[in-house]
Amino acid sequence: MLAIRGLSVVFDGFRAIDGIDLTVREGELRFLIGPNGAGKTTLVDVVTGLTRPTGGSVVFAGREIVGRREHQIVRLGIGRTFQTAVVFEELTVEENVDLAASFRMRLPALLRRRKGRSDKVASVLDRAGLLDLAGQRAGVLSHGQRQWLEIAMLLAQEPRLLLLDEPVAGMSRAERERTGELLADVARDRTVLVIEHDMEFVRTYASTVTVLHEGRVLTEGDMAHVQADPQVREVYLGRSRDTRAAEPAAVGAGPNPEGAA
Repeated sequence: MLAIRGLSVVFDGFRAIDGIDLTVREGELRFLIGPNGAGKTTLVDVVTGLTRPTGGSVVFAGREIVGRREHQIVRLGIGRTFQTAVVFEELTVEENVDLAASFRMRLPALLRRRKGRSDKVASVLDRAGLLDLAGQRAGVLSHGQRQWLEIAMLLAQEPRLLLLDEPVAGMSRAERERTGELLADVARDRTVLVIEHDMEFVRTYASTVTVLHEGRVLTEGDMAHVQADPQVREVYLGRSRDTRAAEPAAVGAGPNPEGAA
């Protein structure tokens, strides 16, 4: 589904991504973990067209997507959430999902749409556990509910690959459990890549984990393999980045480097 080869991103002499190779199989629920500054969000920014890489290739479903614009990548079937949920607060939950569901429709089709809830919107709301909140204004939702709404909006767009950036940050235990169940359900007919810092959540729901450190893939495999890796233990104890920061950089490109991810 996703094949990343030799990917590099350099910001003003800083190597945010340093030759990453990563393969995500269709139908996989993959977790991407690593310390702050490891390059996780920058990697997702490249896949979604927000950041242009310095070098390397990103192939999605057999198509090279480096150089494509964000909206083109969305239309190919890649959807993304951010650390802070982006919803239309003045619209209802149902209206948010309905709007997302109509993004592929041309104007004549939009004008012919019947009023009332479509089967597709009802199905997505039910899947995300939001059917009872369909008439609520999105601005009054709890933090967890807003995250579920953003995932529902992605599902309404029918992506083949979902990229989720820290979906359980700030959630209660009950909300984390509900989110984990939702992601496991979504992964039955979609491919899901999740950036996450909550290691209890990762241990519970991850089938495959990729660990990034200093812009490189440190290790990957199931959770038992990753936890047993001595390099992973060293990284999570806070290994210094001084050596890497002093390395000579390639030609710089792109906007400012990622902050907390």
